[in-house]
Amino acid sequence: MTSRKVAGGAPSDGGVLFQEIWNCPYSMETLPSHGEDIDGGASPSVSMLSEVAARRRITIVGGSIPERSSGRLFNTCCVIGPDGQIKAKHRKLHLFEIDIPGDITFRESDTFTAGQEPTIVDTDVGRIGIGICHDIRFPELAMLYRSRGAHLICYPSAFNMSTGQLLWDLMQKSRAVDNQLFVVTCSPARDPNAESDYMIWGHSSLIGPFGEVIATAGHEEATVVGEIDHSMIQTIR
Repeated sequence: MTSRKVAGGAPSDGGVLFQEIWNCPYSMETLPSHGEDIDGGASPSVSMLSEVAARRRITIVGGSIPERSSGRLFNTCCVIGPDGQIKAKHRKLHLFEIDIPGDITFRESDTFTAGQEPTIVDTDVGRIGIGICHDIRFPELAMLYRSRGAHLICYPSAFNMSTGQLLWDLMQKSRAVDNQLFVVTCSPARDPNAESDYMIWGHSSLIGPFGEVIATAGHEEATVVGEIDHSMIQTIR
């Protein structure tokens, strides 16, 4: 299913969240060749999302793409409003490093530069805090977003089979319960036939302020659809 088709099928008064690194393979070797200049207006991926957001009059939290800026590469999420304009840009703060002998070795810092600022943005679907994948494992970021009035935190992600099985559900529910807000995640589907050392866990989800699973997917390709009622936040608190 193409990204354009997914976004184009969203309700006209809703929002869409994409996965981490959706415009190219998640390979440290090939990511640099897919870097796009977002600030310079030379990003075909962001241009496509902007066109769909404006046509459908929806908010798009655009997962993440490799962003090339000043000779460096960032893992960057753009939030696009119903007018097709970029409302915010989040660069992944916490780069993922893992080295399990005989299992997986993966170092984002070999390719990406870490971002420096948290990102919270007012949209038509609420005040949203943004984190990318490994950012979810740092509760301080979510606490900051709650203190700034976030209704939900969006985490475009790509957890692997090792960390996914151990931590994926736990992290989503912990961030939601700790801060009594909604957590929305989007992961790529798992391709068991992929020739890659980085196998995706999957399981995109919408989690409520009590840690309840409102909607979720398996590891196969799917679109997760759910409704968010902001009034639940104050009721629970």
